[in-house]
Amino acid sequence: MRVRDIMSKNVAFCRPDTGLPEVARMMVDMDCGEIPVVDASRVPIGVITDRDITCRAVAKGMDALAMRAEDCMTSPAVTVTPEATLEECCQVLEANRVRRVPVVDDEGVCCGMVSQADIALHAPKTETAEVVRTLSKPAPQSASRIVSELPVL
Repeated sequence: MRVRDIMSKNVAFCRPDTGLPEVARMMVDMDCGEIPVVDASRVPIGVITDRDITCRAVAKGMDALAMRAEDCMTSPAVTVTPEATLEECCQVLEANRVRRVPVVDDEGVCCGMVSQADIALHAPKTETAEVVRTLSKPAPQSASRIVSELPVL
């Protein structure tokens, strides 16, 4: 099975200067937790997740209403191609500890997304279990440590 067989093709994306309120509305409208941030050619330069907005803006007491995608996006974007195998895609997710990945065509243009949910719906149970197991392990820097390092408001 290839990424092209399971990827979501109707993908919202934003530019680096897109305001966080608009990014959040895209997430609600598309029922997703990640939006690729693309350049003028639709090549992903980063991604922004609901967690990025929460941890890099709201939890730090910043004015998320005045911030833009580039202020809290994760960059560079980790991507896969439509021709990648499901196993290769899972390896990318696991190696980079991400739950979603933009799909890019031969020119690097964003043409889809693959999420952990897509894998759960289409991959063999053993592959799904390994991805979930790997991504569920605590990150090297725990969230409680990150929060404790935030300035007190």
